[in-house]
Formats: sequence, structure tokens, C-alpha cells
Amino acid sequence: MSKERPARNAEATKERILKAALAEFSAHGIAGGRVDRIARAARCNKNLIYIYFQDKENLFKTVLLRNLMRIHEERPFTPNDLANYAASVFDWARANPDLMRLLAWSALEQKPEARAERVAAFRTKVAAVTEAQQAGNVGTGFRPDFLLVVLMSLATAWSVASPFAPPVDPKATADALRESIIQAVQLLASAEDGLPKRTKSP
Repeated sequence: MSKERPARNAEATKERILKAALAEFSAHGIAGGRVDRIARAARCNKNLIYIYFQDKENLFKTVLLRNLMRIHEERPFTPNDLANYAASVFDWARANPDLMRLLAWSALEQKPEARAERVAAFRTKVAAVTEAQQAGNVGTGFRPDFLLVVLMSLATAWSVASPFAPPVDPKATADALRESIIQAVQLLASAEDGLPKRTKSP
């Protein structure tokens, strides 16, 4: 037997584990997720999961980061065109409900240190928006970190993990929402210093 075959089998097993873990964790979170159910769904011995991923927390982190890389690859960040980036995130969030549930569980259950990669990615985007503001491509009416948080909140507000917005089914409704998100982010991203300040109540 060639050395390539065991390696291919191991990689195929890891892929099945990661796919099964995404389904399990998106449905039940970290605390409620069961390694034995993941093993059954992946058609592998439970001990292999611990050999490959050490523990359940690390498996969750691996699944989350692996899928977050997809959005970076499939939806590249465009600091000079925040409105269309928001629209692309809206499309992606609706097309990937499992990952949106996984993100919600992550916010609820993961320790702060486990979110270090996501914090670093956010800071990289903040730096890119700051540069776009300095170049005059994005308005300076709002801080770059505020712009990003509002953009992502708008773009994901109609995903399955949102506690506020109703589900969006008809394509016409989704198209209208998408256009509204584009317009809203365009307004935010074009705002300049000198916006009227809120007056304090007497």
C-alpha cells in the first residue's frame, strides 16, 4: 500500500469530521454539541476526533475559522466600496445559515481569547477603512470601527441568527432589502465631519 493512500484517507476523514461538526455545533453550540454524534455522522471512531483536534473546544474553533476563511476568500473586503461589500455579505449570510448560527454560538459561548483571530481580522479592516478615509474615498463623518460594526450589523440583520428581523423568503423582498442596505451604507460611508450634533435634553 502506498503512503499516499493512508494520508488521503486521513484527510478524507478530517473533512467528514469538520462537515459533521459544522452541522452539530450550528444546531447545539459548544456546550450542547456531542462528540459521539459528530463521530457517527462522520462515520469514524470518536477517538480519531481527539487525535486530530485535541478537544471539543479546539474542534469548534477549527470549524469556525475554516468557514470564516471562506467569506474572506469568497467576499474580499473592499474598503473603497463598503456599500457593495455589505450587499455581498448580506447575500453570503443568507446563503450560509449554518455558519451564521455558528457565529451566534461563538459570541455566546467562546472565551474572549478564543476569538483573537476574529479580533485581528476586524482590526485589519479598520486599518483599511482608515486608509480609505485618509485617501478621501470614504467619508470621515463616522469612526472606521463604528462604520464596520454598523455595516456588518445591517448586512447580517436578516440572517437566521438575527433575533430581530423576520425571515426573508421571496426573492423580490430580498432584492429590495439588499438595495436598501446598499443605500444605507452609501449614506454612512459618504458622511463627512460637520454632521449636526445631538443636543442634550433640558
